[in-house]
Amino acid sequence: MKVLLIGGGGREHALATSIAMSPLLDTLYVAPGNAGTAAHNVPLDITSNLAVVDFCQQNAVDLVVVGPEAPLVAGLSDDLNLAGVACFGPSAAAAQLEGSKSFARSFAGRHHIPSPRFRSFTEVEPAVEWLGEIGEPVVVKADGLAAGKGVVVPEDMVEAERAVFDMLAERSMGSAGDMIVVEERLIGEELSLFGIADGSTVIPLVTAQDHKRVGEGNTGPNTGGMGAFAPVPGVTPGVEAELTKLFLEPVVRGMAEEGSPYVGVIYAGIMMTEAGPRLVEYNCRFGDPEAQVIVPLIESDLLEIMWAATQGTLDEMSVELKHNTTAVAVVVAAKGYPGKPRKRIVVPEVRPVAGADVFLAAAEFDESGVLVSTGGRVVNVVGTADDLAGALENAYGLVDQLVAEADGLFARSDIGWKHAPRAKPGSAYADAGVSLDAAAAATRRITASVQATHDERVLAGLGSFGGVFDVSSLAEYDTPLLVATTDGVGTKTMLATEMNQWSNCGADIVNHCVNDILVQGARPLFFLDTIASARLDVEVLGQIVDGMSQACRAADCVLLGGETAEMPDLLSTGSVDVSGTMVGVVERANLLPTDGIAPGHVLVGLRSSGLHTNGYSLARKVFSGMDLTEPMPGGKGETIAESLLAVHRSYLPVLSAALKAGLVDGLAHITGGGFIDNIPRVLPEGCGAAIDVAAWPRPVLFNYLIARAGLSELDAHQVLNCGIGMVALVAPDLVDDFQDAVPEETWIVGEVTIGGGVELR
Repeated sequence: MKVLLIGGGGREHALATSIAMSPLLDTLYVAPGNAGTAAHNVPLDITSNLAVVDFCQQNAVDLVVVGPEAPLVAGLSDDLNLAGVACFGPSAAAAQLEGSKSFARSFAGRHHIPSPRFRSFTEVEPAVEWLGEIGEPVVVKADGLAAGKGVVVPEDMVEAERAVFDMLAERSMGSAGDMIVVEERLIGEELSLFGIADGSTVIPLVTAQDHKRVGEGNTGPNTGGMGAFAPVPGVTPGVEAELTKLFLEPVVRGMAEEGSPYVGVIYAGIMMTEAGPRLVEYNCRFGDPEAQVIVPLIESDLLEIMWAATQGTLDEMSVELKHNTTAVAVVVAAKGYPGKPRKRIVVPEVRPVAGADVFLAAAEFDESGVLVSTGGRVVNVVGTADDLAGALENAYGLVDQLVAEADGLFARSDIGWKHAPRAKPGSAYADAGVSLDAAAAATRRITASVQATHDERVLAGLGSFGGVFDVSSLAEYDTPLLVATTDGVGTKTMLATEMNQWSNCGADIVNHCVNDILVQGARPLFFLDTIASARLDVEVLGQIVDGMSQACRAADCVLLGGETAEMPDLLSTGSVDVSGTMVGVVERANLLPTDGIAPGHVLVGLRSSGLHTNGYSLARKVFSGMDLTEPMPGGKGETIAESLLAVHRSYLPVLSAALKAGLVDGLAHITGGGFIDNIPRVLPEGCGAAIDVAAWPRPVLFNYLIARAGLSELDAHQVLNCGIGMVALVAPDLVDDFQDAVPEETWIVGEVTIGGGVELR
């Protein structure tokens, strides 16, 4: 049998390895392939269905196996079948289960497949309105294919709105985001169940668990996958049979009823919630890196199974799996992934480890025969053993070598952490009062978070004496000006200590500094942090740095490095100080404030997301003695702690369009000093401001603080932001244009006046 395998990742290397062992195989072609499949690679444009069909006809190919989803969504299977070539992969109509999130949700509804609540949107405003209506954590998904990166899991409402805006307004996902799906976030343990279908029969294979986030402990942005293992511990044969009835059989039955028989791999992402299993998503092919752990567990001839699926004879097959065997895949990626991964990294040769194999992904041999990276996910290391712990030990025996010896590769050290935490060597953090294993894990976690922000502009960062940033990236500017700011989170960290909630503090300081340079029209380039404590808890450190990393990636800037200091003689036990410095760039001609600000200019307010990083001494006094886990008085169900610890939002995404269009003459970041002290900082001599304090709806948190503390309006607007975190100074004739350019509700809060100071009306 002649077989053409479509794809070029680690999944295809794994599939090619298994197919090549089949006695049914005569010739194997792989297009485009990678260094791992070099002996079988053929030059073929797999984006052209016609080219693939022509190749198959000219070379008498019997079976085409499609690895990635894009060719299936584009109808490759349909065109091959019309030409008389068998294809292991669903039709375009059936592949909509992966190609369109809204189709998949609608299909699940029609066929009674347990799923979360959802809505589909093509415009920002109704999507944001529904965010308020649903009143619970959500997930925002690009409707179309986005290479595994089209899903955002927001930490709060601000991030949810930002994700909606980025996809629909900023087109961050391109055409994949023409429509988005917003759905309730499912809580529980996620797993995937794989099966092979022939149009009427589906045979379940095995469950697997993927690790999508780039950082340790499932932190940071989603990726195509940083590792996986199979089978999932605790999923008994009875549970697997029930999941098959709930999620796989309805697909095959439903597609047949709707006239699109499903042939190929179907896998269901499933969340095991307290209310029962719920559908996360469907994919219409082997996952990557799930294929790398599933294929080694198939005892039967995989090629024979695939052929039977295309011939409709799976009911005559018996698929045998390897018993008492677990497989783990760890992805070794290029620094900068999933944003802008470094390329041409040399992949070192490593010492063999029993029970571990390597599947190559984004890698090729250069003109000198040296193996180098070509993209984000470079190498998949697969370990197998009798149990998960043993498989992890075998896999990391190779992974640790690759990461240590390569200049520019990284991997998560915690694949499988929920079921088999990996023991790690000692660390100098032991003096902080934690175990050496935990300290080493935190060090790796911080490294991954920081390096996830790095791209080709970073020549030296974490671990160096100083960060090195390539300023040749500023060549597009005519007269670039560097803008720098430094600040700290302040006493908000004391509340974070009390609640042991640190995930927002890192984002707080980055976003605060982003806003501080934004008032001069600058965009961020890189950030440096300082975290100090009497005794540094490495888990606290990890959460703070994760937040910094996430905020830096959202702002398209680099977390270049920083300083972590233990100061037992200077700081009290339990206290943590978080501060940082941001450096940005602005074209000289676009520097703010402009010299055009004059009496009559309109002050337009943008909402805050809470206290931001100011007023916490007052807030701690007001709420002293209260149970912070109780609902916020007069709120919408959020706790007092959630209200107080809400992340300091960044105004970069919502102001970018207005700034680019030249609609802003000045910006005032409402931080310490409130309206009274901050607005005059951008006014020319001889000008003051009048503020209409009734012009915007003041959030309940501020009303509560003002009432309990007995503040006057003057004091309140000098201590707090009162619900407005940024004020734009706009020429009167441009106010409508400005408000149209900002993708959220804004309020005219006042005007520039003759005189000085700030008057409250």
